[in-house]
Amino acid sequence: MPHDGGVTPTDDPLWQRLEPYAIGPPDAALSFCSRLARENRWPEDFAGRVIEEYKRFCYLCATADHVVTPSDAVDQAWHLHLTYSRDYWERFCPEILGCPLHHGPTAGGEAELAKHYEQYALTLRSYAQVFGNPPGDIWPGARRRFFEDHKAYRLHPREAIVMRRSIARWLVGTGAVALLGVAFIVWRALWMS
Repeated sequence: MPHDGGVTPTDDPLWQRLEPYAIGPPDAALSFCSRLARENRWPEDFAGRVIEEYKRFCYLCATADHVVTPSDAVDQAWHLHLTYSRDYWERFCPEILGCPLHHGPTAGGEAELAKHYEQYALTLRSYAQVFGNPPGDIWPGARRRFFEDHKAYRLHPREAIVMRRSIARWLVGTGAVALLGVAFIVWRALWMS
Protein backbone atom coordinates (compact mmCIF):
# COMPACT_ATOMS: atom_id res chain seq x y z
CA MET A 1 0.00 0.00 0.00
CA PRO A 2 2.46 2.64 -1.20
CA HIS A 3 1.94 6.29 -0.41
CA ASP A 4 3.62 9.13 -2.27
CA GLY A 5 5.48 12.14 -0.99
CA GLY A 6 6.22 10.96 2.51
CA VAL A 7 2.62 11.28 3.65
CA THR A 8 1.81 8.92 6.49
CA PRO A 9 -0.97 6.47 5.76
CA THR A 10 -3.49 8.43 7.85
CA ASP A 11 -6.46 6.77 6.16
CA ASP A 12 -5.33 3.29 7.24
CA PRO A 13 -7.05 2.02 10.42
CA LEU A 14 -3.82 0.22 11.39
CA TRP A 15 -1.88 3.49 11.38
CA GLN A 16 -4.73 5.20 13.24
CA ARG A 17 -4.26 2.63 16.04
CA LEU A 18 -0.44 2.69 15.95
CA GLU A 19 0.22 6.41 15.93
CA PRO A 20 -1.37 7.25 19.32
CA TYR A 21 -0.31 3.97 20.95
CA ALA A 22 1.76 4.40 24.14
CA ILE A 23 3.83 1.53 25.49
CA GLY A 24 3.49 0.58 29.13
CA PRO A 25 1.35 1.84 31.99
CA PRO A 26 0.55 5.57 31.82
CA ASP A 27 1.18 6.04 35.55
CA ALA A 28 4.68 4.48 35.61
CA ALA A 29 7.29 6.54 37.46
CA LEU A 30 9.75 5.62 34.68
CA SER A 31 8.07 5.85 31.29
CA PHE A 32 8.97 3.59 28.38
CA CYS A 33 10.65 6.54 26.65
CA SER A 34 12.70 7.42 29.74
CA ARG A 35 13.73 3.82 30.19
CA LEU A 36 14.73 3.47 26.53
CA ALA A 37 16.81 6.65 26.82
CA ARG A 38 18.45 5.54 30.07
CA GLU A 39 19.28 2.02 28.88
CA ASN A 40 20.86 3.26 25.65
CA ARG A 41 22.37 6.48 27.06
CA TRP A 42 20.35 8.53 24.56
CA PRO A 43 18.84 11.97 25.07
CA GLU A 44 15.15 11.56 25.84
CA ASP A 45 14.06 13.45 22.71
CA PHE A 46 16.08 11.00 20.56
CA ALA A 47 14.47 8.05 22.37
CA GLY A 48 11.06 9.59 21.61
CA ARG A 49 11.96 9.78 17.92
CA VAL A 50 13.12 6.15 18.00
CA ILE A 51 9.75 5.11 19.43
CA GLU A 52 7.99 6.85 16.55
CA GLU A 53 10.27 5.04 14.11
CA TYR A 54 9.53 1.75 15.90
CA LYS A 55 5.82 2.33 15.24
CA ARG A 56 6.58 2.92 11.57
CA PHE A 57 8.64 -0.27 11.51
CA CYS A 58 5.72 -2.19 13.05
CA TYR A 59 3.42 -0.74 10.41
CA LEU A 60 5.77 -2.02 7.70
CA CYS A 61 5.93 -5.43 9.42
CA ALA A 62 2.16 -5.72 9.07
CA THR A 63 1.80 -4.26 5.57
CA ALA A 64 4.94 -4.87 3.49
CA ASP A 65 4.96 -7.76 1.03
CA HIS A 66 8.39 -8.86 2.31
CA VAL A 67 10.14 -9.50 5.62
CA VAL A 68 11.35 -6.26 7.18
CA THR A 69 14.47 -5.72 9.29
CA PRO A 70 14.85 -2.90 11.86
CA SER A 71 17.69 -0.47 12.31
CA ASP A 72 19.77 -1.00 15.44
CA ALA A 73 18.03 1.86 17.28
CA VAL A 74 14.57 0.57 16.33
CA ASP A 75 15.65 -2.93 17.38
CA GLN A 76 16.53 -1.56 20.84
CA ALA A 77 12.99 -0.19 21.16
CA TRP A 78 11.59 -3.54 20.03
CA HIS A 79 13.74 -5.47 22.54
CA LEU A 80 12.59 -3.24 25.38
CA HIS A 81 8.95 -3.47 24.27
CA LEU A 82 9.19 -7.26 24.42
CA THR A 83 10.08 -7.00 28.12
CA TYR A 84 6.69 -5.38 28.66
CA SER A 85 5.32 -8.82 27.81
CA ARG A 86 1.70 -8.34 28.90
CA ASP A 87 1.43 -5.08 27.00
CA TYR A 88 3.19 -6.57 23.97
CA TRP A 89 1.33 -9.90 23.68
CA GLU A 90 -2.06 -9.06 25.23
CA ARG A 91 -2.58 -5.51 23.96
CA PHE A 92 -0.14 -4.44 21.23
CA CYS A 93 -0.14 -7.49 18.95
CA PRO A 94 -3.84 -8.41 19.08
CA GLU A 95 -5.48 -4.99 19.54
CA ILE A 96 -3.13 -2.54 17.84
CA LEU A 97 -1.19 -4.50 15.23
CA GLY A 98 -3.84 -7.17 14.63
CA CYS A 99 -1.30 -9.98 14.33
CA PRO A 100 1.58 -11.54 16.28
CA LEU A 101 4.98 -10.00 15.69
CA HIS A 102 7.78 -12.33 16.71
CA HIS A 103 11.41 -11.31 17.09
CA GLY A 104 13.91 -13.99 16.16
CA PRO A 105 17.69 -13.83 16.46
CA THR A 106 19.95 -14.32 13.49
CA ALA A 107 21.50 -17.75 13.04
CA GLY A 108 24.79 -16.03 12.13
CA GLY A 109 27.10 -16.64 9.21
CA GLU A 110 27.57 -15.13 5.76
CA ALA A 111 24.25 -16.36 4.36
CA GLU A 112 22.30 -14.79 7.25
CA LEU A 113 24.24 -11.54 6.89
CA ALA A 114 23.43 -11.39 3.18
CA LYS A 115 19.76 -12.17 3.88
CA HIS A 116 19.40 -9.47 6.54
CA TYR A 117 21.33 -6.97 4.42
CA GLU A 118 18.87 -7.46 1.56
CA GLN A 119 15.85 -7.39 3.90
CA TYR A 120 17.07 -4.15 5.44
CA ALA A 121 17.63 -2.55 2.03
CA LEU A 122 14.06 -3.57 1.08
CA THR A 123 12.82 -2.18 4.38
CA LEU A 124 14.40 1.21 3.62
CA ARG A 125 12.77 1.21 0.18
CA SER A 126 9.36 0.32 1.61
CA TYR A 127 9.77 2.94 4.31
CA ALA A 128 10.51 5.60 1.68
CA GLN A 129 7.41 4.59 -0.33
CA VAL A 130 5.14 4.84 2.70
CA PHE A 131 6.67 7.53 4.94
CA GLY A 132 9.23 9.36 2.79
CA ASN A 133 12.98 9.25 3.38
CA PRO A 134 13.90 7.72 6.75
CA PRO A 135 15.94 9.81 9.20
CA GLY A 136 19.57 8.77 8.70
CA ASP A 137 20.49 9.03 12.38
CA ILE A 138 17.96 6.29 13.18
CA TRP A 139 17.90 4.41 9.87
CA PRO A 140 21.47 4.38 8.47
CA GLY A 141 22.12 2.86 5.04
CA ALA A 142 22.39 -0.93 4.79
CA ARG A 143 26.18 -0.85 4.37
CA ARG A 144 26.68 1.11 7.57
CA ARG A 145 24.05 -0.95 9.46
CA PHE A 146 25.69 -4.29 8.68
CA PHE A 147 29.36 -3.57 8.03
CA GLU A 148 30.19 -0.71 10.39
CA ASP A 149 27.66 -0.35 13.19
CA HIS A 150 27.23 -4.10 13.73
CA LYS A 151 30.79 -4.21 15.06
CA ALA A 152 29.80 -1.98 17.96
CA TYR A 153 29.04 -3.39 21.36
CA ARG A 154 27.48 -1.92 24.44
CA LEU A 155 29.53 -1.04 27.50
CA HIS A 156 28.50 -0.14 30.99
CA PRO A 157 30.17 3.18 31.89
CA ARG A 158 31.40 1.77 35.20
CA GLU A 159 33.27 -0.99 33.40
CA ALA A 160 35.17 0.97 30.75
CA ILE A 161 36.60 4.32 29.78
CA VAL A 162 35.34 5.45 26.41
CA MET A 163 37.22 8.16 24.54
CA ARG A 164 37.83 9.37 21.02
CA ARG A 165 40.62 7.64 19.12
CA SER A 166 42.40 10.95 18.59
CA ILE A 167 42.61 11.47 22.35
CA ALA A 168 43.75 7.89 22.91
CA ARG A 169 46.47 8.30 20.27
CA TRP A 170 47.62 11.53 21.89
CA LEU A 171 47.76 9.87 25.31
CA VAL A 172 49.71 6.90 23.95
CA GLY A 173 52.11 9.21 22.12
CA THR A 174 52.59 11.41 25.18
CA GLY A 175 53.08 8.34 27.36
CA ALA A 176 55.67 6.93 24.96
CA VAL A 177 57.63 10.20 24.95
CA ALA A 178 57.49 10.37 28.75
CA LEU A 179 58.64 6.77 29.03
CA LEU A 180 61.57 7.44 26.71
CA GLY A 181 62.47 10.47 28.81
CA VAL A 182 62.46 8.41 32.01
CA ALA A 183 64.48 5.66 30.33
CA PHE A 184 67.04 8.23 29.17
CA ILE A 185 67.34 9.72 32.68
CA VAL A 186 67.80 6.25 34.22
CA TRP A 187 70.32 5.25 31.53
CA ARG A 188 72.29 8.47 31.98
CA ALA A 189 72.25 8.13 35.78
CA LEU A 190 73.55 4.56 35.52
CA TRP A 191 76.15 5.45 32.88
CA MET A 192 77.44 8.43 34.86
CA SER A 193 77.90 6.46 38.08
